[in-house]
Amino acid sequence: MPTLYHHPMSAASRFVRLVLSEYGFQVDLVEEQAWEMRREFLALNPAGVLPVYVDDSMRALCGASVIAEFVDETHGVLKRERRLFAEDPFQRAEIRRLTEWFLQKMEHDVTRPLVRERVYKLHMPPSLGGGAPDSKVLRTARANIREHLKYLSWLAGSRPWLAGDRLTYADLAAGASISVLDYMGEIDWNDAPVAKEWYQRLKSRPSFRPMLSERIRGLTPVSHYADLDF
Repeated sequence: MPTLYHHPMSAASRFVRLVLSEYGFQVDLVEEQAWEMRREFLALNPAGVLPVYVDDSMRALCGASVIAEFVDETHGVLKRERRLFAEDPFQRAEIRRLTEWFLQKMEHDVTRPLVRERVYKLHMPPSLGGGAPDSKVLRTARANIREHLKYLSWLAGSRPWLAGDRLTYADLAAGASISVLDYMGEIDWNDAPVAKEWYQRLKSRPSFRPMLSERIRGLTPVSHYADLDF
């Protein structure tokens, strides 16, 4: 069976898990602490970043976008109306743009710093940067959440799904990032009712269920995290 090296609080890893689940893939999950830079993991991906997908022939695909596009190219065309990419080139570009927005820009502005300070540092030894969270980093990232939620709300309020009329990679990328923040209780949903309605629809999908049942060592999720109607 194929293997996915991931971390449960990595938005990119969550995105790929959602993609694989929506397309009906079954994989073995291996939790990887990327900061350890294990020799065996670096042999699969010299960049040392997650996620990494290894197929039954031990061929490695590295990076969320690479994995997602490979899955679409090999299986998406068979899904017809359930395909997570559009056939129209302009629509595909919009899906890619929004996927990049959430997995790169939002990751840089919000998700990565909050996860590093609140989760990774709990498990990292001091020699690798572990320790108490940096309050300045937390304040900056939390201030950035509001701007990203405004954009997400605008997208959700102007289209049936974020990139158009149907569910796409854009929604899964956004959902992966939002679910990480929601686990940590970093989102005030009272300020974003339109985004909340979109997220309720998304997290109700079967592909979300395994992630909603997971718990991170040393960090309890916010009380509504697994609730579909919150």
